Amino acid sequence: EIIALYSGLAKMGHAHSVEAWNQQGDLVGGLYGVSLGAAFFGESMFSTETDASKVALAHLVARLRVGGFTLLDTQFVTDHLATLGAVEIPREAYHAQLTAAMRQDADFYSLPEGCDGDGAMQSIGQTS
Repeated sequence: EIIALYSGLAKMGHAHSVEAWNQQGDLVGGLYGVSLGAAFFGESMFSTETDASKVALAHLVARLRVGGFTLLDTQFVTDHLATLGAVEIPREAYHAQLTAAMRQDADFYSLPEGCDGDGAMQSIGQTS
């Protein structure tokens, strides 16, 4: 069971990590990337326990949605990312979305500090 998530490196920086830790205090999964404007560019994911990277990605998506991000660039769509909803879009559509995202501001730190996995999912699952 994954019990802890940690996000971010420095509040002024553009590089961010989302980490998943188990009950024994071991880092078991995560991802990192770079934010510019309202775009987040995912660089790498890893996991040493089942679904740890999925937990980190779900937390990232919650953080991006709450923070006003409009584009999550995964570089390419893998089978793993496709199971989580990633889709490939045409180059022209990507350039239009990227241009729009770069003209907007977003806040990687809008999700409350210490928000756990359940809290992150609740923040993006609310319809009211």
